[in-house]
Amino acid sequence: MEDVWLVAETPAAPEDVARLADGIGEHARAAIGDPGFHPVAVFARDADGRVVGGATGTINWTWLAVRLLWVDEPLRGRGLGRRLMEAIETIGRERGCLHAHVDTLGFQSPGFYRRLGYEPFAQLPDYAAGHARVYFRKRL
Repeated sequence: MEDVWLVAETPAAPEDVARLADGIGEHARAAIGDPGFHPVAVFARDADGRVVGGATGTINWTWLAVRLLWVDEPLRGRGLGRRLMEAIETIGRERGCLHAHVDTLGFQSPGFYRRLGYEPFAQLPDYAAGHARVYFRKRL
């Protein structure tokens, strides 16, 4: 391919990354229909409107992919993380999701996800030196 060249770009331009996502979507639609890629988010805010926690994800076909879950340190251990996960799962169910998946590092919160009914299905050892990245799924 003489008229095509590779260029490493860090960081990548958002419009170029969007082109990749669009191309993958076009390819998938031909085989299995519209993948969707619908972003979802739930935020916890304090009395001043400051974000003190939240969960974000993407809905693809019948799966909710939870990408981020965070709770500010002073609020941890008080049920806010559970409430955020329940809220984002509810959004997923309302939009036709039958399953959810999430991943975390082994030192962060695997027990938390197990308590919420998630089961591990894969891991990458030494994702960060000495720590596995653990992948969980749950039937909604």
